[in-house]
Amino acid sequence: MSELSKLAAGEWYQFKDSGVAAQKARAAKLCQEFNQIPATDPAAQTAKMQEILGSYGDNLSVQANFNCDNGRNIHVGDNFLSNYNLTILDIAPVHIGDNVMIGPNVDIYTVNHPLTASGRRANLAQGHPVTIGNDVWIGGKVTITSGVTIGNNVVVAAGAVVTHDVPDNTLVAGVPAKAIRQLEE
Repeated sequence: MSELSKLAAGEWYQFKDSGVAAQKARAAKLCQEFNQIPATDPAAQTAKMQEILGSYGDNLSVQANFNCDNGRNIHVGDNFLSNYNLTILDIAPVHIGDNVMIGPNVDIYTVNHPLTASGRRANLAQGHPVTIGNDVWIGGKVTITSGVTIGNNVVVAAGAVVTHDVPDNTLVAGVPAKAIRQLEE
């Protein structure tokens, strides 16, 4: 099953598959190269991120450290800003809109594993896309889990664990994240 790009959302695959291993090795090498670029050289950082990502808009800014499983499944819009220590496990696509700010130590996961011991022993996993809309602010130490869609004009409070979709114009917080209040458009 090394043609991972053809996996349907939620389809089971073996995470020790040679295709998965090759994607991770490529991504690990590029992320290591990115993370070694001095912070005083933002042009070099941007160029390396453009090599890692599947697509990107104008005004791309990512701080080290950055880690991902593939990179080519990550698509970010214009005015993307990520603080330190962003991890994106992108076996499935991650689409991030325009004007998105991500705080430090954020994790975005598209992968999940079986709840059964036999499934985990079989090295099974499944991927579900993550989508983040426009004008979103994700606070520090947030975790976004597999299959989540976050709408436009959303604020995710620091430390939240987002396990369900978030509608437009909403502030969410907590573990698991819950709507706190509506935001003005």
